Amino acid sequence: RVRVMPYSTFRLNLSVTSPYNADFDGDEMNLHVPQSEETRAEVSQICMVPLNIVSPQKNAPLMGIVQDSMCGVYKMTRRDVFLDKEQVMNILLWVPEWDGTVPPPAILKPVPRWTGKQIISFAFPPGLNLLRGSKEGFSPLTDDGQCILNGELMYGLLTKKIVGSSSGGVVHIVFNELGHEAALKFFNSTQTIVNYWLLHNGFSIGIGDTIPDLETIDHIEKAVNKRKAEVTELTRLATANELEPLPGMNVRETFENKVSKALNSARDDAGLVTTGNLKDINNALQMANSGSKGSAINISQMTAVVGQQSVEGKRIPFGFKYRTLPHFTKDDYSPESRGFVENSYLRGLTPTEFFFHAMAGREGLIDTAVKTAETGYIQRKLVKAMEDVMTKYDGTVRNSLGDIIQFIYGEDGLDGSHIEQQKVDIFGSSTAVFERIYKLDPMDPAFSISSDHLEQADMLASDPEAQQLLDQEWADLQQTRTTLRQVRSMDDNDQLQLPLNVHRIIETARTLFKIKEGARSDLYPTEVIPAVRNLLDQLIVVRGTDPLSREGQHNATLLFKCLLRSRLAFKRLVLESNLNKLAFNHVLGEIESRFTRAAVNPGEMVGVLAAQSI
Repeated sequence: RVRVMPYSTFRLNLSVTSPYNADFDGDEMNLHVPQSEETRAEVSQICMVPLNIVSPQKNAPLMGIVQDSMCGVYKMTRRDVFLDKEQVMNILLWVPEWDGTVPPPAILKPVPRWTGKQIISFAFPPGLNLLRGSKEGFSPLTDDGQCILNGELMYGLLTKKIVGSSSGGVVHIVFNELGHEAALKFFNSTQTIVNYWLLHNGFSIGIGDTIPDLETIDHIEKAVNKRKAEVTELTRLATANELEPLPGMNVRETFENKVSKALNSARDDAGLVTTGNLKDINNALQMANSGSKGSAINISQMTAVVGQQSVEGKRIPFGFKYRTLPHFTKDDYSPESRGFVENSYLRGLTPTEFFFHAMAGREGLIDTAVKTAETGYIQRKLVKAMEDVMTKYDGTVRNSLGDIIQFIYGEDGLDGSHIEQQKVDIFGSSTAVFERIYKLDPMDPAFSISSDHLEQADMLASDPEAQQLLDQEWADLQQTRTTLRQVRSMDDNDQLQLPLNVHRIIETARTLFKIKEGARSDLYPTEVIPAVRNLLDQLIVVRGTDPLSREGQHNATLLFKCLLRSRLAFKRLVLESNLNKLAFNHVLGEIESRFTRAAVNPGEMVGVLAAQSI
């Protein structure tokens, strides 16, 4: 949408640069003005940036928070960030859609103080729920993992995994749950709030951030010397012809393989020591941890060891007779002569190290230039080959001659941008756990349900219809589990790519209907189980009653129905989700409408989409 701005420069929001692969070092853009009403409609409904936040290529967002906002949001959500009343009042003026309410301060005495987490919560839309564990698990006490509850950040640091362009992050959830405009508002609010706070907090990086303390220097030297001693020993064994060749390799290849391993672990060990000993207020480390720029490798190369330089995946080869450079003796296989850089960028490289480093760097540049041309041409050939392939109104995928290429697009008929990774926890669990979660038998005390959880629990024992339905549901669930185990091997993870996140729909319904943990449910099997079955019958991808259509429909919805059966099992709805009738009906309605929305649009040019997704 055109917005007239002063001066003659196109401007671009930072989050939008990544899909365009644009930067501000002289890139130019062209303006195309749509000429007809039809084109204007197409551009506004198909091409506008907010509509393309989530990409069908990898079922994840293309854009996220980047650069200073990314680093700022990480710094702002640290636990030692407190703002006084004056700062909060100023920052609230920068909240784009502020409703005029000031949240109560986290600390009341001796002076009111607000936390950074409270302020950043203004950027989150109400109704946003997210719970993620880190490697250490969920721990509010140590700020591990993240928990956003109804648009409030409860604990955790916001990093690239959460607010970047990652699958299952905030951007993805907001786009899928609340639509493209909410995602757009999230970008704008986050950037405005964080950048104003960062402007006053300040952030910079200097050479001081790369200087290790004496203890760290000592550790680095020890780590490198230990590995160099290993290489010396390997050289001795190889020279004395005592080196055992590894399977499928001769002695020379074995020697190279073992030396490379040792030298690479020298760099890694030194890097671990370095990042472990840096304070967490170190600016380089903050940028790496937040995901705004750089990584642990960059930090360890600046501070500890640059490491082994390689050309064509091997150590620097002998270019002269039996040596890499005339400055070494012939037949010198030591780490230094074959391109191991022991210095860090901070200490500076020796002339030979510099030369080897330039060799590896040169290879990288040439490689990039060649790859760009090759991949560009490959992509053009793919696009030209598939540009007429599109989905038709009958659900098939055909080319311009009407030849059928696929009977159902992607074999499930769904749009890639609506698909998420979801956990199907039904087929990984043991039989005992499976029975505990799903089996409900009012006649068996081990599998019955108490009236503390279910209002009409006492009626179940005397209601044969309800018992029959529960038995049928249990049989269906066992069948579902068997099916899943045939489709997926046991060592696969239990994540499947499926449309619409059922778990999140249930959680949103709980928030919407204010259902407390452990609340009594007023559901009853004779209402719930037929309703779930009816829903499963309504999820239609392939219309038609002939055997082929039925088989296509069965295959297209098989996995999704497995997920639904497990998530909407009566016992789980009552004990885990504590849903009441209103919430249950809301969940069913949401699932049906979202499944319909997730179907691929007729006319989608899936050929070009596939070609450009490689």
